[in-house]
Amino acid sequence: MQKNILLSLLASSILVAQNIELKPLAITSTAIKTDELRSTDAVEIYTAEDIQKAHVQNVYEFLNQQTSVATVPSYGNPFSQRLDMRGYGIGNGYQNIVITINGKKINNIDMVPPLLSAISPASIERLEIIKSSGIVVGGDGANAGVINIITKRNSSKEITLYGGTDGMVDGSFYLGHNDEKLSISASGEAQKSDGTRTINSQGSKDESSLKTGTLNIAYIPVNALELRAGASFTRTDVIYGSYLTLDEYNDDAAQAGASNWGATEQKFDTDAISGGLSYYLGNNLSLNIDINREEKKSNYITYSSISEYVYNSAKTTLEYESKNMMLIAGIEGFEGERTAYGDETNKENLAGFVMGNQQFNNHSVKAGYRYEKVSYDYKGSVASLKDAHSLYGAELGYNYALDKEKSFFINYAHAYQAPDIDRFFNYGGTFNGFISPMKTDSFTFGFNCIMPNNKFKISFFYVDLENEIYYYADSTHINSKNTNIDKSYKYGFDVYDKWIMSENLNLALNYNYVQAKIDEEVENGEDYSGNDLPGVSDHNLKATLSYLANKNITLALTQVYRSKAYAASDFNNDFAQKQEAYKSTDISISYTKDSLELFAKINNLFNQKNGLWIEDNAIYPLNFTTTAMAGFKLKI
Repeated sequence: MQKNILLSLLASSILVAQNIELKPLAITSTAIKTDELRSTDAVEIYTAEDIQKAHVQNVYEFLNQQTSVATVPSYGNPFSQRLDMRGYGIGNGYQNIVITINGKKINNIDMVPPLLSAISPASIERLEIIKSSGIVVGGDGANAGVINIITKRNSSKEITLYGGTDGMVDGSFYLGHNDEKLSISASGEAQKSDGTRTINSQGSKDESSLKTGTLNIAYIPVNALELRAGASFTRTDVIYGSYLTLDEYNDDAAQAGASNWGATEQKFDTDAISGGLSYYLGNNLSLNIDINREEKKSNYITYSSISEYVYNSAKTTLEYESKNMMLIAGIEGFEGERTAYGDETNKENLAGFVMGNQQFNNHSVKAGYRYEKVSYDYKGSVASLKDAHSLYGAELGYNYALDKEKSFFINYAHAYQAPDIDRFFNYGGTFNGFISPMKTDSFTFGFNCIMPNNKFKISFFYVDLENEIYYYADSTHINSKNTNIDKSYKYGFDVYDKWIMSENLNLALNYNYVQAKIDEEVENGEDYSGNDLPGVSDHNLKATLSYLANKNITLALTQVYRSKAYAASDFNNDFAQKQEAYKSTDISISYTKDSLELFAKINNLFNQKNGLWIEDNAIYPLNFTTTAMAGFKLKI
């Protein structure tokens, strides 16, 4: 059936023509602004149009279907998902990717993944992925790279409504105004689902709901000054099922399961405010100051477990920009506090950085350095503990433009990841002991070719790691603890190609090959040296074939594939069960007329079963059945 669909699309490519031309896109979210052809880094750039055409329910879905990033619900939680890029593993990879929204870092101080479900896809202007780079400005955790999300700041106005299977209902809006003096935007989303899995013997389902809203204002009182302010909130309430045994998973992935600990209900609330200014000291020099405060509350109702967070951050930068040179220097501070069960744990980061880029003729050179001090303070009922690390990051890159369409680049990055605060505690809450920060040295070589009908990128990478952080678990859990892999390494290559095959047919392809190896590690008498890092698939493929039947109708077929891997906890590579390959085929159709768009989409068209393997007989089903949605977008 899948082959028939592809053949029918190809056979139809002689119909009405559309004028489509590919051009290098500007990279706007990094400290050094350039375009993807002259960049010294391996980058992926996705526009608001790309996100709109994908018709995704959240940012996680877009990343998993369209980009080199892999995502899976964290132990079944669809609103909190784990990310992997460049072979850091689906278990801990998300802690090696820095994620920012309009420059604000949203990574957490503990093992909770960043809440990307709080960002409405309708509010996003651009999504930029910088691979194996970004440590100088991104800071602590940017080993695999950085994902920068930039929200809209224009005068568009739109509303989107859709409904789907399993009681899925979603509504979102974006309202913007932008003139010479004032920019104001408001966006929001409300979503609910009746659930796809049964969670108990009474037949209850894994229901979920989400509400999020954002308001941003920028005002220019005089030509040299811009003032900024923003506020946002998120409210989530989710019930998600527990793991299944292999027999249960094969029999019916939608069941509750008889041998696990039952479903979990979590409410997670966030409230954030921000303020900032930019003062232009001259035609080339500007001073930028931004401050942020975020309060979060996680309530695991099932376990009567409440954690409260307060995050405060500030960043000041001085930027110089001329025709051929850019220079940025800055100071950044962060203070994060978590209170749970009466204990208080703090993580503080204080950093200074400098980054420069020089272009001359066909050459571009980038160099940067970051110094960061990370401090920990734990105040518990029986002990008070402190620890601190001084870390540095560095980037060096070179790009040579062969002509207006082709370039090659090479770069080096030294990055680090300070342990999150959960790493200091064992299962059950006893003190584990402070562990060492992770350090990486990454080397990337790449080639870009951007022609009017084809955008092709390829990059090869090698990463040498020291003290990669992981959780050692023995069969009894008596000796389980957070610790470090002494030495490890990763290598592979990424391919991206967007090909305008004809005036009404185009193909977007994203393929990643990676090998992640443990070089030296012995724990509790178990020697992992030479083993594969678990939870890392060798092959990761995303392909979207889009057919423009006429100026109003677009049909898209997307295939996602990840190859088998060792289960997430299988560091010894000897479990009886492996992580099975992930497969999903999605199809969508949209009709656009003036300001109205009608769309429909089927996810997992062939009802392929997928799951996350933690260990033998501990499988969390995900995207295991066919789902569908239909709705409209109205631009006012």
